[in-house]
Amino acid sequence: MIDAYEDPGTPDTRGGWSYLWWLVACQPGRSLAGALLGSVWLTLMAGTPYMMARAVDDGLVPGHMAVLAGWSAAIFVLGAVNAWISIMRHRTMTRVRMDAYFRTIKVLVGQAVRLGAELPRRADAGEVVTIGVGDVHTIAQALTVVGPGVGAVVVYAVVAGLLMTISPLLTGVVLLGVPVVALLAGPLARRLQGRETEYRERQSVLTARIGDLAGGLRVLNGLGGKGLFADAFRRDSQHLRAQGYRVGAVASWVQALGMGLPTVFLAVVTWIAARMAAQGDITVGQLVSVYGYVAVLVGPVAFLLDMGYQLSRGVVAARRVVRLLRHEPPPDEGTAQAPAEPAALHDPESGVRLRPGRLTALVSAGPTETGAVVDRLGRYTPSDVTWGAVRLDAVPLAEVRARILVADNDADLFADTLRNATGAGETRPFRGAGSCAGDPHAPAPADAPPCAPSDAHITQALHAAAANDIVQALPHGLDSQIDAQARNLSGGQRQRIRLARALLADPEVLLAVEPTSALDAHTEALVAERLRSARDGRTTLLTTTSPLVLAHADEVIFLVDGKVAATGTHEGLLEYEPGYRALVARDTEEEEVAR
Repeated sequence: MIDAYEDPGTPDTRGGWSYLWWLVACQPGRSLAGALLGSVWLTLMAGTPYMMARAVDDGLVPGHMAVLAGWSAAIFVLGAVNAWISIMRHRTMTRVRMDAYFRTIKVLVGQAVRLGAELPRRADAGEVVTIGVGDVHTIAQALTVVGPGVGAVVVYAVVAGLLMTISPLLTGVVLLGVPVVALLAGPLARRLQGRETEYRERQSVLTARIGDLAGGLRVLNGLGGKGLFADAFRRDSQHLRAQGYRVGAVASWVQALGMGLPTVFLAVVTWIAARMAAQGDITVGQLVSVYGYVAVLVGPVAFLLDMGYQLSRGVVAARRVVRLLRHEPPPDEGTAQAPAEPAALHDPESGVRLRPGRLTALVSAGPTETGAVVDRLGRYTPSDVTWGAVRLDAVPLAEVRARILVADNDADLFADTLRNATGAGETRPFRGAGSCAGDPHAPAPADAPPCAPSDAHITQALHAAAANDIVQALPHGLDSQIDAQARNLSGGQRQRIRLARALLADPEVLLAVEPTSALDAHTEALVAERLRSARDGRTTLLTTTSPLVLAHADEVIFLVDGKVAATGTHEGLLEYEPGYRALVARDTEEEEVAR
């Protein structure tokens, strides 16, 4: 299977069928082995009826007990060999499916990383979740065609050849089954694709609505709109259920044909063969072999129909994956030289000017206003922001991301050890927060090579984020396991881990969105004091309305309706700006009530 760190390759995004073929072509040896083992496995099944026929005709004769024993032993050996081949076939096909599964996941994760902040604008959350949870598995299952699917075609031809040696009439009846299957199952397969496509689309919409409800439940309760949205969700879920029934109805017909058609063939061919045996046209042994051959075909015919069913679903899933993979991030046309030294960031739309080397607080009654400013300063939305004397969007994006970090208060935390959750496993250059080894407070040389942060750096970042107690409370310290999204930690602990991760990244410019909103007053005061020291001399912007944090800021920028209304120190704005005073006083009263 594909290694966790192996390049998955460049997917073929011309369509669903092309993508499925690309998954097969990525593992040609294993795919060929699966097809070969599947063909041999099913073909050897047809060997048993042949041996039984010889045992009946040649062994059930007085004095031929040795012949009967010989054919019986041969049947036993054939069964044992075929059982081993079946095991190897199953192992190989499992690897084929798992390779396709993990390769598709790696391709999708790579695409998500490549799109970055552009992903939510290109695909809604419901579609991404549906692809990751359901479509990837469906695509992997579709590759069953590589093994039993190919084997079913081969054994069908082999059995037809064996029957030709007995009776052309029986051969014609068996071969007639292929077009009959195609005529009956073909329209159902096309119909299944349409039903499955509509079902997946509805599922994506409903998944997105679940996310919206979960994220905005508190607001909906406050506005009294919970019932309205619940009714809409109920209607959508009922429509999805009805569509699921329609998909199930078509799928049940496909599966019924898979069991019913082989049974019909078995009955028809056995009846014809029995009449021929009664008339003396074939021997009793040949009658036994005909029954065995057709019984063997029950499996391959079912495989053929299941192959069509899985491919129909797999193509629908692959088309959704391809649609996501076709999205391209906006072209990075930045060619300008970034400022060599720390420089001011200026947002003309709001009037915010972030001066280098200072701790600045951005205050607004609406978090969406401060969030919009941060998105523009971090180059996550189009803007006219300048960085020193150049436009921010004229600088290569890779350099912007390397020097300007936006730390969101709900950024993802991945399942890993606490050490790696803080980003300690990443290799990066340190621009002044200490060399790779030794004193973390000692400045690193300008030409120092990139390296992973030491335990001293991690300890310093955790101390600045007042997160030491988290490490001490966990059973294995920094090596303790953290769940996905750090669900085994409290909200305040998660926020401090995110802040420590941002500080450990040591960016030239740090834009932190509400980094202390989930902390109690005592912890918030500690973070505010230590953050100032940890970021001393480097450009830092905090969006907050907490007086405990504002009191440590070098400069406070007060926004009204998304525009700069006043700038100054916390104490100065409290004295001369009524709107600011009212906003901060309200937060102070809320904190006192909470305590």
